[in-house]
Amino acid sequence: MHNAKLVVLLPAKSLKGTSKKQEKAILIGVNSYGQVLPIEEYLDELEQLVFSSGGVTKKRFIQNLEHPNPKTYVGSGKIQEIADYCDVEKIDIAVFDDELSPAQIKNIENRLPGTKVLSRTHLILDIFANNAKTAQAKLQVELAQSIFMLPRLTGLWTHLSKQKGGIGMKGPGETEIETDRRILRNKISLLKKKLIHVEKIGNTQRAGRQGEMRAALVGYTNVGKSTIMNLLSRSEVLVENKLFATLDSTVRKVVLPHPDEMKPPVPILLSDTVGFIRKLPTLLVESFKSTLAEALEADVLIHVVDISNPRFEAQMQSVKETLHEIGASEKPEIVVFNKIDAYKSEDSFFVGESEMTLDQFEKSWIAKENAPAVFISAQEKNNISKLRQILLSELFKSRGKKID
Repeated sequence: MHNAKLVVLLPAKSLKGTSKKQEKAILIGVNSYGQVLPIEEYLDELEQLVFSSGGVTKKRFIQNLEHPNPKTYVGSGKIQEIADYCDVEKIDIAVFDDELSPAQIKNIENRLPGTKVLSRTHLILDIFANNAKTAQAKLQVELAQSIFMLPRLTGLWTHLSKQKGGIGMKGPGETEIETDRRILRNKISLLKKKLIHVEKIGNTQRAGRQGEMRAALVGYTNVGKSTIMNLLSRSEVLVENKLFATLDSTVRKVVLPHPDEMKPPVPILLSDTVGFIRKLPTLLVESFKSTLAEALEADVLIHVVDISNPRFEAQMQSVKETLHEIGASEKPEIVVFNKIDAYKSEDSFFVGESEMTLDQFEKSWIAKENAPAVFISAQEKNNISKLRQILLSELFKSRGKKID
């Protein structure tokens, strides 16, 4: 039946599945001119994505090109090298760091028989599909998958070139690919309508919380937002050392101690949001805007940064760009530098320091360039009281009040 065939057009949960076998993957990237970061940085992240999907990376293939080859992404010699390796090592998945056109996918699959060909976007969608828990997140993922697959129907099936005809059909009828496209477009339209309904419910809930002070955790994926949420709210939000472990926006009531011990503590609402990532597909930003609406509604953003990551500044920039895309770049912001217990500086100013004290962090250029900033270790529960103090102060300031 035609509808049954359409189901498999969406990216499947291919890397986890029901099998216990850990699928073997290779990573392929092009080091093109004008690239913002070294290709190894992108592939490091891609390897984390493979791990988060349940796979294991066996080898990386990198080629220096002005731009990706329009036929096979990499040159003919490199694709043959990749094919030989996949054949010998029985590689299950070849993951390409950039988006692939339908023609590129078809050509690469012809050169890598028996190996699944995925792009970075396809892999991210796979992780999102596995981690979506709420009805809203599932709808958002399904919408993103459908939009992603719409221009990629060509060449997926040999039957798509055939035409329907027969009784009741005028002329040759529409080709099967046109039918599939029409069904997928209808599905996209239906999903959008369902999302609008779910978003209305969310907007009603947020409207009911307008009188309360609100803060939202934002940041790169896997920087410790959920751990901080658990510390501040004393709740049990999923914490996992994988990219995009948290997809759904979670809102918890948090009680912050008043600086004046004679006065009652101050209740606020704290929300967690989906983590950001470099090369986050635009269609995912669009689909998850409603989830990120918690950031738009917040009085203060808590921008969590993994300071132990050597590229933390680049990650901060990626977050800022995404916040700009959703219209939240002008929100008051506290920068929370997490994982100070694992920090190792390459800056000559700190050479010779085996460990930095909180006082040294607070006097550093990092603090000065990102004020207001606070340095913590969520894992070790270091300096959490300072985070609570600064958060309360910034929340009162955002409402034009002073802490009496």
